[in-house]
Amino acid sequence: MFDRPQERDTAPSAKESPSGRPAASLQFRKPVATDGPAITALIAACPPLDRNSRYFNLIQCTHFADNCIIAERGGRILGWISGHRPPAEPSAFFVWQVAVAPEGRGQGLASRMLDELLTRPAQAGVTHVLATITADNAASWALFHGLARRHDTTLDRSIVFERDAHFAGVHPSEFQARIGPFAIDTTPTDTTSPE
Repeated sequence: MFDRPQERDTAPSAKESPSGRPAASLQFRKPVATDGPAITALIAACPPLDRNSRYFNLIQCTHFADNCIIAERGGRILGWISGHRPPAEPSAFFVWQVAVAPEGRGQGLASRMLDELLTRPAQAGVTHVLATITADNAASWALFHGLARRHDTTLDRSIVFERDAHFAGVHPSEFQARIGPFAIDTTPTDTTSPE
């Protein structure tokens, strides 16, 4: 069973900032169109992520808002995950990109965003998570192996897009990570807990 994450959108923070004042709480939310420029800048600051057009990011923030998530603290976007439900496999959720700002790294933020995103009602009926990852992207492999471990399921890896056949030799081969099966609890809850 994929349980709802403990932290909710408005979880208070018990931590203090370097000034000794309470740190702003971490919030998870859907993107809106005005987030487009900040998402574009975050992706650009997170190599080796492919940079999308600004318009593409706007479409994700609007047409696919239910399948994307922002993590922010004090009005600053620290993390972003974009995805969609593939029309040919509606029981799957495809993770497109995961970006975490340098100040958000090392805190399990990507895992927390992914858990939060997968428990939204828009993901009802999802039994598998899919992603494509280059062989050398250790952070992404760790994220998805961690998802499989947390939910006692498997991660299957197979080549999906080859360097020469699909990228004309200018991009490394992409492997598909397929995690599942598992069940996701998308029941709304008002539970909050400290960060």
